[in-house]
Amino acid sequence: MAESEPLPVPVQVGEKRGCPEDEEEVTQSKKPKVEKDHKNGGPPPQDEEEKPEDDNDDDGEEDGETFADMMKHGLTELDVGILKYVSDHEGFSGILKERYSDFVVHEINKQGKIVHLDDLSIPAECEEEPEVPQQPQEFDVLTEEQKKQLGELQLFRNKEDNVSIEVMDDTKEKRTLVHKAIKTQFPGLETKTEEKEGRKFIVAYHAAGKKALAAPRKHFWPKNRGSFCHFVLYKENKDTMDAINVLSKFLRLRPNMFSYMGTKDKRAITVQEIAVLKITAERLAHLNKCLMNLKLGNFCYKNHPLKLGELQGNHFTVVVRNISGTDEQVHQAMTSLKQTGFINYYGMQRFGTTAVSTQQVGRAILKNDWNEVVDLILKPRPGAEKEFLVRCREEWAKTQDPEAALKKLPNKRCVEGQLLRGLSMYGKKNIVTAFGLIPRNNRLMYIHSYQSVVWNTMVSRRIEAFGLKAVEGDLVLRGTTAHVLTAEEAESRSIHDIVMPLPGYDVIYPSHHVGKGYRELLVADGLDIDNMRHKVKDYSLAGAYRRVIIRPTDVNWEVIQYDDPKISLVHSDFEKLENKPAPVFNKEGKYRALRLEFSLPPSTYATMAIREVLKLDTSIKKQTQLNTTWFN
Repeated sequence: MAESEPLPVPVQVGEKRGCPEDEEEVTQSKKPKVEKDHKNGGPPPQDEEEKPEDDNDDDGEEDGETFADMMKHGLTELDVGILKYVSDHEGFSGILKERYSDFVVHEINKQGKIVHLDDLSIPAECEEEPEVPQQPQEFDVLTEEQKKQLGELQLFRNKEDNVSIEVMDDTKEKRTLVHKAIKTQFPGLETKTEEKEGRKFIVAYHAAGKKALAAPRKHFWPKNRGSFCHFVLYKENKDTMDAINVLSKFLRLRPNMFSYMGTKDKRAITVQEIAVLKITAERLAHLNKCLMNLKLGNFCYKNHPLKLGELQGNHFTVVVRNISGTDEQVHQAMTSLKQTGFINYYGMQRFGTTAVSTQQVGRAILKNDWNEVVDLILKPRPGAEKEFLVRCREEWAKTQDPEAALKKLPNKRCVEGQLLRGLSMYGKKNIVTAFGLIPRNNRLMYIHSYQSVVWNTMVSRRIEAFGLKAVEGDLVLRGTTAHVLTAEEAESRSIHDIVMPLPGYDVIYPSHHVGKGYRELLVADGLDIDNMRHKVKDYSLAGAYRRVIIRPTDVNWEVIQYDDPKISLVHSDFEKLENKPAPVFNKEGKYRALRLEFSLPPSTYATMAIREVLKLDTSIKKQTQLNTTWFN
């Protein structure tokens, strides 16, 4: 992820070897990418990480000097509006994520339970869960015969490779219901509308072709078994999208057959729930023999998938190594975090790691300056990059020839490759169409980054102007609607009630002078705050509201001492399953670390909580300098 630091020693989970049925395909293919789709307006739900999909990332660790050189031109917190703290305790230094095992994330599911991997067994067949009633109008649009044909198509028993359904009552509403019913009841099928001899048909088909879905549904599926196998995914140093791509490859499934409640960090150990349609626990458990840095367990069959954003939050166990603070300083800092909380800034992961930040691209998109968008993504930049990317950028700068620049990339699925492919297909006069070849969530990430830096900047101004008390003109939420506080109302409100808007066409702004600063900031960037609708619908921003201060729950901490900087200081779920002993700490150890635990709601950044404790810049640039200094 965006917060990689050097010098960790990878912890291997299991043995990497190909499963006999899939070995050649899996080991010789690059992972396909999964596109996350979010409602437009505010930034998408996430749990610490958002970055462009990039097949050029590898899971290995960088050499310290090389990585430090790479980060010389990276962003710092000041660059993205992260300026203020809420407490007045004295900060101290420490190294965050020196090893990925120093950052452990457990999902908190919608029932409020912290998710753990603690059972690798195959479940006995469980009782069928009650069916969730469907809307009658959606349920009734398909006849039993049509459902039979679609079911056969889904299982590749239909020799025609598609099913055509004539729409007798040809209205847009009716066609929409049929499209929705097919996609909901028969996942894996896509639909399109065709006209034949003056009659309208909705045609269902397999978008990815037979090979992508050939294996999974050959087996009998009992009627009393839930259609979805839910399981706990434990992963190390791999983001959620990459993990799902790996599972898809081994199971020969399309990635959209999996559902989940949130994406998790790459540079961490994370535990979360996943659901997959009509794949048995036996097949999933078999993958534990084949996978490295992934483990699957706690299987159960249910009648529903998971939905993005359904989680209640995440529980974090974090180790900050080589701390300089005294026990008293640590106590003051952690007590403040527990009682007051931290400013709910968007973390550094939001903004990329190179000299060209994602919010710059987002601003250009919102200004409809497409030549600038292309230039920012493709131009040469200071700082170390992989050699083929450097050559690609140099070729583009020299020739402006997308095909020539594309030839410099061994893998075309990175953002640069996707944009160049679009330019070569549609030409430099059709940049909007060419840019559309980049996956949608990557494109939206750019404009969400811009929203985020505006929010960070304005919240810093709000804290500077009024401190930690509610004032007249602040915003609070009443349900989902924002309300401007009067002076009298502000007296009975706390800073924990206050929200600030991300800019958009469907939000209101604080009525005090900080609220008016939004307009000034956007004007300075060449944007009109009264016209946040874009010519391209995808890039129209509705806006959203976000709490200014977050107070973590379940806060605990301890200062530990140890001698070996390479040992893990957290007992992971996998180590417990393997009956490996918990870490033993030496009270007279050479090094000191702060181990802290806390829970946060979705879409908040644990790194920002830790920043409040340390009062230290959490950017990779600054953390790399700390790490390099410590080891040199």
